[in-house]
Amino acid sequence: MRELSYLNKYFLKYKYFLFWGIVFTLISNLFAIIPAQVVRHALEMVKNNIDQYRLFNGSGLQKSIYEIITLSIAVFGAVILIMAILKGIFLFAVRQTIIVMSRHIEYDLKNEIYAHYQTLPLAFYKKNTTGDLMARISEDVGKVRMYLGPSLMYLINMVILVFLVISYMFSVNARLTWYVLIPMPVLSISIFFVSSVINKKSELIQKSLSNLSTFVQESFSGIRVIKSFAKEDVFFHSFEKESKNYQHQTMGLTRVDALFSPSIMFLIGLSTVICIYIGGQEIIAGRLSAGNIAEFIMYVFMLTWPLTALGWTSGQIQRAEASQKRINEFLKTQNDIVSHKNINKKLEGNIKFENVGFLYPDTGIQALKNINFEIKRGKSLAIIGTTGSGKSTLASLLLRMYDVTEGKILVDGIPLQDYSIAEYRKQLGYVPQEVFLFSDTIENNIKFGKNSASLAEVHQSARNAEIFDNIIGFEKGFDTIVGERGITLSGGQKQRTSIARALLKDPGILILDDCLSAVDTHTENKILENLKVLMKGKTTIIISHRVSNARLADQIIVLDQGEITEKGSHEELLANGGSYKELYDRQLMKEEVL
Repeated sequence: MRELSYLNKYFLKYKYFLFWGIVFTLISNLFAIIPAQVVRHALEMVKNNIDQYRLFNGSGLQKSIYEIITLSIAVFGAVILIMAILKGIFLFAVRQTIIVMSRHIEYDLKNEIYAHYQTLPLAFYKKNTTGDLMARISEDVGKVRMYLGPSLMYLINMVILVFLVISYMFSVNARLTWYVLIPMPVLSISIFFVSSVINKKSELIQKSLSNLSTFVQESFSGIRVIKSFAKEDVFFHSFEKESKNYQHQTMGLTRVDALFSPSIMFLIGLSTVICIYIGGQEIIAGRLSAGNIAEFIMYVFMLTWPLTALGWTSGQIQRAEASQKRINEFLKTQNDIVSHKNINKKLEGNIKFENVGFLYPDTGIQALKNINFEIKRGKSLAIIGTTGSGKSTLASLLLRMYDVTEGKILVDGIPLQDYSIAEYRKQLGYVPQEVFLFSDTIENNIKFGKNSASLAEVHQSARNAEIFDNIIGFEKGFDTIVGERGITLSGGQKQRTSIARALLKDPGILILDDCLSAVDTHTENKILENLKVLMKGKTTIIISHRVSNARLADQIIVLDQGEITEKGSHEELLANGGSYKELYDRQLMKEEVL
C-alpha cells in the first residue's frame, strides 16, 4: 500500500463520498444480517407449534393452528423480502458514493498526470516512449480506479460484514464460533503469499503492455514506411511476438487466480462442515437450538462472498499498487527547466550567446562548444552547417527546451533562465525541422499560432507562406482535415502550413529551423521574397543547410562539429574563400544542372 498512499489526498478531497459510502455499507449489512435471525425465529416457531398441530389432529382447532403457523411464516417471509429490498436500496447508494468517488479520482488523476507531462522537459520525452506514456495515463490509471472503486467497496463491505457477523456469532455461542473460524488463519497466510506473487506478475504484465502499446503506436505512425518497404509480414510477426509475451504474462497471473479462488471456497466449505458437526454437538448438549444452527450456516454463507472477494480484491489492489508505482515514477520526475526570477516582459529581440557549450544529458554527446555571437534587435542571423553540426541544438537552447551546460544566453541583456518560460515562449515564432500538424482543419492548424486570429489574417498568413493557392484548391479549402500528423498533405505543404502558423503569431523573435527543405526552388524563392518583408523589425534566426536561405540574413555563422568555423555577411564569407564559399559553389552548380 506504500505506493497507493499517494492517493490519500484524493480520499481527503472526496471524504464525504467515502464517509457516506461507509455509512450506507453498514446499513445494507444490517439489513443482510436480520434475515438470518428471522429464519431462526421462523424455524423455532414452527418447531414449537408443530407438536400442538399434531396433538389436535382431526379437530377444528388443528386448522386454526395451521392458519396461525402459515400466517406467521408469511409475516416472516414478508420481513425477509422487505429486508432484501432495503438492502438493495442501500447497496445502490453505496455504488452511487464509492464508485462515483472512484470516477472523480480517476478524472483528477488523469488530469494531474497529463498536466505533469506537459511540464516535463524535452529530454524526458527522448528517454521515454510514447506508448509507455499512453499506457501509464490510460491502462495504469484504469487499474488504479479498480482499487479506488470496486476493490475498496468490497473491502469496506467485507470488514463491516465480518465484524458484525462474527460479533453476533460470539454472542450466540463462542465455542462454535471459534471452531468455524479455524480455517481463517490458513486463509490469511495464503492471501499474503499469493498477493506477493500477484504483485510481481502484475508489474511484468504492465511492462509488457507498455511495450506492446509502444510497438503498435510506432507501427501506425510509420505505416507509410512499412508499406513502402513491404514489411507488413515482418511487423505482424513482431507484433505477434510482443502479444505472445503479454499473453504469457497474463496467463501466469490467471493461473494464480484460478488456484486461489477454489482454495478459498474449500476453506469456507470446511467452515460449513465444522459448523454442522460442532453445532450438532451443541444441540445434543442443549446449548443451541436447530434454529441457531440454521442461522450460523447462513452467517457462514454470508461470509463466503466477502472472503471469496478478498482474493479478487487483493489481486486488484496488488495490480493497482504496481500501476501506481509506475505512475509515481513519472509524477516524481521533476522538471529541471525552471525560471529563476519569472520575469515577464515584452521582448525587444537582442540575443547574445556567451561561451555556450552543451552536452546532451541523455546521450552524453557534446553538441556545442564555445559558441559566441550576438544579434541586435530587428536583425537576422543565418546558421549554416552540415547534418549533425549543432544547428537545431542552438534553436532548442534558444527555445529553452534545454539549458546550456556551459556559458550563458542573454535576451535583452537578461539571462534566459530568469524569464517566465511560458510568457517567453509565447513571444517566439518557431518553425521546426520536423513539422507536426494536428488532426484538425488546416485553418485550425494555422490558428494554433494565434487562436484569436480572424479568417482574413489566416488567409494572409497562408499567402505569405505560399500555401494559399494549394489550400483553396482542396475541395473543402481551409476546412480540410489534414489527418494525423498532417498525413494528407505533402512534405512541402506541411512545411508551408507550419510557416504560416508561425507568421500568423507575428512574433518578436522568429526561428526558422531548416523549414524549406521539402520545398521546390521556385516556391522557396517566393517564400524568401515574402520573408524579406515580414522579417523587417523582427529578430530572425534562419537555420539551414542551403546557402540560398542564408543570403537573406544580415550575418551568417558556419557550424562544424558544434563549433563556429566562419562568421560574417554573405559577401564577406564568399571573399574569404572558406567552407561557406565551397558549399555555395557546390549548391550553385547543382542548381544550374537542375
